[in-house]
Amino acid sequence: MIRVGIYGGRGYVARELARLIAVHPDAELAWWHSREAGTVEDVHRNLLGTQLQFIAGEGTPDADVVFLCTPVGVAMEVAPDLLRRGSKVVSMAADFRITDRSVFESIYGPHRSWELQKMAVYGIPELHRDAIRACDLVANPGCFSTAAILALAPLVQMPNVDADHLVVDGISGTSGAGATLDRSVHHPEMCSTVIPYNVVGHRHTYEMEEQLSLVARRSVCVHFTSHYGPFSRGILATCHAFADPLPTRDDLLDLYDAFYAEQPFVIVNRLSGSPQAAWHYESYPSVLDVASSNFCQIGMDVDPKRRRIVIFAAIDNMGKGACSAAVQNMNLMFRIDETAGISMRGLGI
Repeated sequence: MIRVGIYGGRGYVARELARLIAVHPDAELAWWHSREAGTVEDVHRNLLGTQLQFIAGEGTPDADVVFLCTPVGVAMEVAPDLLRRGSKVVSMAADFRITDRSVFESIYGPHRSWELQKMAVYGIPELHRDAIRACDLVANPGCFSTAAILALAPLVQMPNVDADHLVVDGISGTSGAGATLDRSVHHPEMCSTVIPYNVVGHRHTYEMEEQLSLVARRSVCVHFTSHYGPFSRGILATCHAFADPLPTRDDLLDLYDAFYAEQPFVIVNRLSGSPQAAWHYESYPSVLDVASSNFCQIGMDVDPKRRRIVIFAAIDNMGKGACSAAVQNMNLMFRIDETAGISMRGLGI
């Protein structure tokens, strides 16, 4: 069994990771570190009956892999010792996601373990599976980043696509704001509205641009706007691109099918919808259909008049956008079945 440590105890990410590890056939929770010792059930009521305990203090027991569920800046302090002791590390925060130090520090401030960045692998298996298998440190991607990158990666390889004008509108469930109380995601403020936030310079934009530029083998510019919607879990990314000449929808479906043919968690929606109804939605993804899963559903359409391509990606921000993706990375790092513990489909209702 893979002995798992969770470092950072009181947020939604740690809670979801513990839930997934509890049913994983090849892993077990060895310890769970928090600022204060105590009973897990007092903080995470979905884990009632598990009798799990938080540990606290400077040192942690040994583990085969440690998930760092901490604010940005903590992983870079904790990871060096864990790696020296022989643990593999999955960082859930942004500490190792950006490879350009000047870009990272312009967003997050000084980096105090930059030498580790050279060994970190950006944790999207659909792009970096072999590197993840061979590494000891994974930088788990941002949730919006995952949705946008999976939506656009096949497309940016096409030379006729305008790489300077990729437009992404992302709407996330309020769990993306974390467990800290905030008026903007207080239920009376959120239950009947959609709120744009971080409209200029969202941190995940830089991940999108770096990863998509690697795929495209040219510089890519992403114009990203984020929103919170009146639901708890999920992300829908609506991505616009412009091409001349414009491919057909069938061309795009073939492109995406080929790109994701060997990817167990990316589903390309080939449904055509109801041709008699202009409002048909069957061919587009829904966050409910991927809720509580590691799947990404992709749908698409084309606008011939405006030479516009629209790609939709739906993921669970706590699943493929965070925790089940981290478990997928763990599975790869230990060379076990990639889908172990995370093969369940979305709720759908």
